[in-house]
Amino acid sequence: MSTDAVAASGFVEPAYARRSLGDVVPAIAAALGRPLEQTPSGLVLPDAASYVVFLVDGLGAQLLRRYAHAAPYLSSLLAGQEPGTSGVPSTTATSLTSFGTGMTPGGHGLVGYTSRIPGTDALLNALQWSKDVDPHEWQPHPTAFQRLRERGVTVTVVNKREFQGTGLTEAAQRGAEYVGADKVGERIAGALVASAEPGSITYLYDGDLDWTGHRHGVASSPWLQQLSMIDAEAEQLRDALPPSVRLVVVADHGMIDSPPESRIDVDDHAESSSLRDGLALLGGEARFRHLYCQRGAVASVADTWAEVLGDRATVLTRDQAVARGWFGEVTPAVRPRLGDVIVAAHGDFAVMASGVFPYEAMLVGLHGSLTADEMLIPILVD
Repeated sequence: MSTDAVAASGFVEPAYARRSLGDVVPAIAAALGRPLEQTPSGLVLPDAASYVVFLVDGLGAQLLRRYAHAAPYLSSLLAGQEPGTSGVPSTTATSLTSFGTGMTPGGHGLVGYTSRIPGTDALLNALQWSKDVDPHEWQPHPTAFQRLRERGVTVTVVNKREFQGTGLTEAAQRGAEYVGADKVGERIAGALVASAEPGSITYLYDGDLDWTGHRHGVASSPWLQQLSMIDAEAEQLRDALPPSVRLVVVADHGMIDSPPESRIDVDDHAESSSLRDGLALLGGEARFRHLYCQRGAVASVADTWAEVLGDRATVLTRDQAVARGWFGEVTPAVRPRLGDVIVAAHGDFAVMASGVFPYEAMLVGLHGSLTADEMLIPILVD
């Protein structure tokens, strides 16, 4: 697809090494006087005794501005604080791993919600994980949390008990002390205790806004109510922390609603009958598909998908997507996890595959592509 067509799609390129989610922890380390990298990123944060990071799953910067009335505290921090970007794809597993490692997707290797396990015809679901895949082998690099611990920094993760020891947690956040906290009060109390350690970093995660958006849609009554609850949680956390501790509120991605008329199903739609031709495996998610092709079929698959989808998506070969810098520098081990062909949705379009991913058809809100609503994330310091 031409450069002009991609520009017309409204895509936002990832701001790796400038102001992406993966730059947040290194920037905090520098602010604490314990820099991780010799070459600092473009993200500079103020000095503080300690830092608390509150990551709200699904809270895109565009959404926060659009629905500021439902989040008066968080929206009050927007003035003068430029948004950052998610990585590509703009999805939870990829983003949380970029946050915890300080690496781009092409380096840490969690390149989507689902991606091919090289040498097999199986997909790794990065949220549910698989007992057959060792997270320490899939993501073998020391996390930013591990490197900070080696520098004497106390790093604490405060999150739901069910996430402790999961594949994604091990891949993205190993090295931190884990505090199980299922309720808001527990999370705030855990953060207060952990952040009392001078020069520490404490990370809290809340996934309820993302869950609500997926099921009810952005700007639905349940979503707006949940945003208000998140706002209150953030304000309570700030009020409880001493002034010497900085609070940073970030997100992993935003979200868009995809109505039924904006979707295509490769498994049952007459228009899409040819989209299965030449495919060995279909992965990714509805807004960002990884297409794994049969031998010799890459060009024909790319041409067919580009013709059928037209201006509803950007269709690139793996080499083209890598050349555009979507994943950052891609290591040889990670390269075969990427689709031979990449499909990134425009507007509110989505590519369903009901035979493989029936659950996706039940969702209203989606994310994964490079639109501003999905890619731009708040980086709010108070």
